[in-house]
Amino acid sequence: MKAAYTYKTLEPEDFNKAIALGNFVHGDGYLTEENITLWHSLGVKDGINSSFAAYEQNKLIGFRITFSAQSWSLDQWCSPMLWQVDANKVCYFKCNTVDENYRGQGVGSKLLKRSIEAAKMQGATAGVSHLWKQSPGNSAVKYFSKCGGILIKEHVDRWYQLSQQGYNCVLCGNNCHCQAAEMIIHF
Repeated sequence: MKAAYTYKTLEPEDFNKAIALGNFVHGDGYLTEENITLWHSLGVKDGINSSFAAYEQNKLIGFRITFSAQSWSLDQWCSPMLWQVDANKVCYFKCNTVDENYRGQGVGSKLLKRSIEAAKMQGATAGVSHLWKQSPGNSAVKYFSKCGGILIKEHVDRWYQLSQQGYNCVLCGNNCHCQAAEMIIHF
């Protein structure tokens, strides 16, 4: 029988646990106090927080960071001309992280559903993300597809520049050549 997990908005009191889990899963330097504080602030709009955390008792088992529509900037890795929706109404699903011992139990999907509901209340009509294609078994893309995600474009070396600035990819180290799948979910 599946354990009952608790879901709540991601708040500053969750940051230390999220940093530890995020860096363990994604690689050292992925999350810092500075960037999680900024990322969290980009997800709060009109008093609605679009980022969430999952707990089993007092243990953080997963979290989802989402940026509100119009709070984030398009970059060279974004293809808004292919999204089929006004880019000003698109939130950004920045980070989904689930402890490996809790994967396959619907935690990531439930975090995403909560973020989608919050993003809709903030005025978004879609959400885009860059998913790590080298995740074990390409599980990131499979999970996002199962939740309604549509592949827009693939990007080579998506995290290379970050790896040159201190991000230590769990596969490539400080010379990351992992690929990203740019995907969108329409609400």
